[in-house]
Amino acid sequence: MITIQKPIRTEAEYDEALVELDKVWEAKMHTPEGDLKEVLVLLIDDYENKHHPILPLSPVEAIKYQMEERGLSQQDVAPYFGGKNRVSEVLNGKRGLTLKMVRDISKHLNIPPAVLLSI
Repeated sequence: MITIQKPIRTEAEYDEALVELDKVWEAKMHTPEGDLKEVLVLLIDDYENKHHPILPLSPVEAIKYQMEERGLSQQDVAPYFGGKNRVSEVLNGKRGLTLKMVRDISKHLNIPPAVLLSI
């Protein structure tokens, strides 16, 4: 078992930490292995936030993602946009979302309004 002595600073250290985390993933809390798991998770999370940030989705990306996940076509979601032409315009960046669209899309595609409003 490794001893944690410093933050993760390189990709090699990050890769090593992931391997070690995999070894103790099933460890119970309040055991030496569980403590190691907890520390590794914190260190890995810190490194990932600094070096591999997950960028927020744009409203269009969020809509396209939900459509793909649910197997929906533009025709399927047209009622939430006010028609098929509006869907195409929004998804191609030619038109912004109206408040009514945000409400309907949020309700039916389960996308938080803040994402659709880019807040």
